[in-house]
Amino acid sequence: MTDSSPYEKKIHVADLRTGMYVCRLDRDWLDTPFIMQGFLIEDREDIEIVGEYCEFVYVDTRASGKGGGPSSGLGTASAVRHRPIENQADVESEHKQMYKTFREARSVTKDMLENIRLGAAIDTNQAKDTVNECVQSVIRHPDALMWMSRIRQQREYTAEHCLNVCILAIAFGRQLGFAEEELQNIGMCGLLHDVGKMRVPQEIVDKPGALTTKESRMMKAHTVHGRNLLMSSSGVYGGAIDVAYSHHERIDGEGYPRKLPGAGISYYSKIISLVDAYDAMTADRCYDTAKTSTQALKIIYAEKGKQFDEELSLKFIQTIGLYPAGSMVELYNGEVGIIIEANQKFRHLPRVIVVLDENKKPVAKEKVVDLSLIESGDLPKRYLIKQVWKDGSFGVQIREYQRKGLILKH
Repeated sequence: MTDSSPYEKKIHVADLRTGMYVCRLDRDWLDTPFIMQGFLIEDREDIEIVGEYCEFVYVDTRASGKGGGPSSGLGTASAVRHRPIENQADVESEHKQMYKTFREARSVTKDMLENIRLGAAIDTNQAKDTVNECVQSVIRHPDALMWMSRIRQQREYTAEHCLNVCILAIAFGRQLGFAEEELQNIGMCGLLHDVGKMRVPQEIVDKPGALTTKESRMMKAHTVHGRNLLMSSSGVYGGAIDVAYSHHERIDGEGYPRKLPGAGISYYSKIISLVDAYDAMTADRCYDTAKTSTQALKIIYAEKGKQFDEELSLKFIQTIGLYPAGSMVELYNGEVGIIIEANQKFRHLPRVIVVLDENKKPVAKEKVVDLSLIESGDLPKRYLIKQVWKDGSFGVQIREYQRKGLILKH
């Protein structure tokens, strides 16, 4: 590999210093967990993480030392820093408390949407109760519900998607510093954002192939149907009406149904637009297979300032992080596990439940490994995460581990 620009300088990772702008790696970006293709080194931990994946990097001498360019997106070097929010419960306790509640919330959401499909009015009280349960759980510890939101069944996509967007929006709002009332509001926006799809023929919603021009118009009309449904229902939060109508608008003005410019899109609609896209990309759909969280975040980064609000995109990437709860990962020692809890200080060192051994065979007894022990030297570096995999890889279905209560044992 040779320098492609006189402004690029090849250096060993050991020679990296804070303030340097990394513009190229000694390998493909997709072989690493770095979300941004080009980032500023902000502290020593950024250098250590780069060293885990690369021997040499290329720095841009024009941007280095000027504070320009995006941060690494690894959590320690974030474009926007927020005061850490203390969890009020440990993740295991929250799983125990919310396991049954989450299943009930999913059932309630499915029934609510089916009733709307059959012509019934929206049960706003039931919707508020569901959102409130999610808000209280996310306030206590967001990773428990984040983990559960990764459990999917394709035949119930719309209901699960609405509940997941609700959960993710609340978690994002928590990171943004929303007060509890605002969390209730953004959660309601997420839960109800796609109700208009109940007025679109099911064969179009579930069509595996490309939509015809007519079918595409009918699908896009779900935003108008959603607005009308919510406007005709009593007790619905007004912001949810706007979000149902506007969550497919784009910052560049190329969205639908009104082609609003970025300045004309509400703050909550911008938030739900991000969360909606992320959850859709990380799910198996009738017309596309799921992407990993890292792949989805890279797309969001590429679309910032075009499809998505730029500042919110960077904040959302920080909120989700490299390895969100519920992600399936392979370690350098060959073992495979599921992320149980993110690490807010060392984003690349979460807690993992190991479910497959180095030969990709089920372990005799699942174990929880705290990868942050690598930082103190109490755990070998072979436990570092090598790669993120989609649910179902190596024959591991995350929902099966949830179903048999694995999470409750630890």
